[in-house]
Amino acid sequence: LVSRTLAAVLGGYALAHTLPVAVAAAWSSNRADAALAAMQLSFLVFVAAVLWAFAARSLRRVWIGLLLPTALAAVAAWWWL
Repeated sequence: LVSRTLAAVLGGYALAHTLPVAVAAAWSSNRADAALAAMQLSFLVFVAAVLWAFAARSLRRVWIGLLLPTALAAVAAWWWL
């Protein structure tokens, strides 16, 4: 339970921080719209990450399911910025 809670909070925060940045960087035609969409997306991503952390069958799936998309989003954000 502790590991799932840590995954939900820490992994969810990391994913909710990096994925919207990557989306905003890719959608750079209008910075104001991209920032607003990224901010709204971050709330949805965090809620989905918390739900995923407690719905997955194993702890390995939880951590891989949160860290792999976070790493991919970080690489994508770095690529577009």
